[in-house]
Amino acid sequence: MAGINPRAAGVLRRNSLESWTKPAPSLYPHQWSWDSGFIALGLAHVDNRRATRELETLLGNQWRTGKVPHIVFNPDAPSKSYFPDAGRWDTAGLARHAPSSRDTSGLCQPPIHAIAVLRIWETARAREERRDRALRFLTENYPRLFSWHRYLSTARDPEESGLVTIYHPWESGTDNSPRWDAPLGRIEVGDLPPYERYDLQHVDDPSHRPSNAEYDRFLWLLESLKRVRYEEPEIYEAHPFLVKDVLSSAILVAANEALLRIAEVVGAPAGERDLLSAWIERGRAALGRCHDPETGLCFDYDVRAGEPVRVRTVAGFAPLISGELDPRRRAELLEVLDSPAFSGNPELRWPLPPSVSPEEPGFHPRSYWRGPTWPVVHWLLWWSLLRAGEEGRARRLRQTALDQLSQGGFAEYFEPFTGEPLGASDQSWTAAVALDMLAAETGELS
Repeated sequence: MAGINPRAAGVLRRNSLESWTKPAPSLYPHQWSWDSGFIALGLAHVDNRRATRELETLLGNQWRTGKVPHIVFNPDAPSKSYFPDAGRWDTAGLARHAPSSRDTSGLCQPPIHAIAVLRIWETARAREERRDRALRFLTENYPRLFSWHRYLSTARDPEESGLVTIYHPWESGTDNSPRWDAPLGRIEVGDLPPYERYDLQHVDDPSHRPSNAEYDRFLWLLESLKRVRYEEPEIYEAHPFLVKDVLSSAILVAANEALLRIAEVVGAPAGERDLLSAWIERGRAALGRCHDPETGLCFDYDVRAGEPVRVRTVAGFAPLISGELDPRRRAELLEVLDSPAFSGNPELRWPLPPSVSPEEPGFHPRSYWRGPTWPVVHWLLWWSLLRAGEEGRARRLRQTALDQLSQGGFAEYFEPFTGEPLGASDQSWTAAVALDMLAAETGELS
C-alpha cells in the first residue's frame, strides 16, 4: 500500500475546482451531494480548510425546505457533458423553494454530511488555529444541517414511520440497483420530450450503465415531479414511485447521532437535541421492523405496492449502519455478510461484499450497482463495524479494501470476481474514503 496516501490526495487535488470537487474528471462535471460529503470526509485529513469549503458550497445551495439537492450544477461545465441538465430539471422556474444562487436538481441523496462535518471537527481539535476555525464552521452550519435532517424526518416521512421515502432511484445513490426493478416495472411511461444520453460517451461498454428502458422510466419520474412543481404533498399524493429506503434511513440515523454530538459542541437548544434523539430512536425501531427472518436482511418498502422489496443487496445491512443493534441481531447480519451470498463467495477476487448478492437473479458483475463492489460501501461497513465494537472485523475489511485500491487504483467500482476496475477512473469519493481509512492506521482517528 506504499504511496496510496499521496496518490489519493492527488486525485482530490486534480478534481478540485474553485470551492468544490468534481466526483470524477469527465463523467460527473457537477457537484453531487453525497459525493461531496465523502470528499469532505477525506479532505479533512489533508486540507481541513478545503474540506469546510466543500460542504459550505453544497449547503449554500440548500432549498428553503431544508432539502440539500442531489446536484448543484456547474455553470462552467461543457455543454452536452451531462444529462439531464439544469434546463431539463427547471427547478428555478418551477419550484418556489429552490435556491436562487445556483441551478440544482429537484432530488436529494443520502445525508452523509453531518458525519463528514463531525470528522472535520475531530481532525481539527489537535491544533488550536484549526480548532477555532472548525468551531466557527460547526456553529455556522449546524442550523443548515438540522434543517436538512428535519426535512428528511418530516417531509420525507409524513407517516412518522422512521423511514425516509425516496421519489426516484437516483435519490438512493444506488441508481439502477435491482432494488428498484419491481417499483420501476409498474410505471407506465408516457410521451417523453426527446433526449440524448451523454453518460455513454464516457464508458468503454454501455452495458455497464443503465439501459435506455431504465432511463425512460427515470426521466418519466422527473417529468412527474415537474408536473407538481416539486411540491412535497402533491408528490406524496400522486407520484408513481414512493419507496421507504432502508439505506438512506440508516445513514440518517447515524448522521442524526453525529449531528447530536455537533449540537452539544455548539450548544444547540435542548428542544432540537431532544428531537434528534427521538429521530434516532424512531429510525432504529423502524429498521428493526424491516427485518426479514428468512434472509436475515433488512428490506426496502414499496409504499405504492404496499409490500417489501425482497432483493438481497448491501442495503440489507442497513441496521449495522444505524448502530446499537442487539448482539443476536448483529451476529445474524454478520453471518450473512460472511456467507457465500456476499463476502464469503469463494469466487470473489477480494472478500468484499458485492453490491448485489451473486445469488440474486438481477446480479450482474459489471453493471452499475447491480453487482460490482464499491469502495464507498466498504467504507460504510468498516465505519459501522468500528462503531459496533467489531474491531477485528473492521481491521480485516479495511486492510482488504485498501489492498483492492492499491492494486486497482481509485476506480468508481470493481468487477467482484476479476477485480477489474470499472466506471470512472480517479473517482473522488474512492480516494476520499481511502484517506479516511488510512488515517485509522496512523492513529489520527483514535
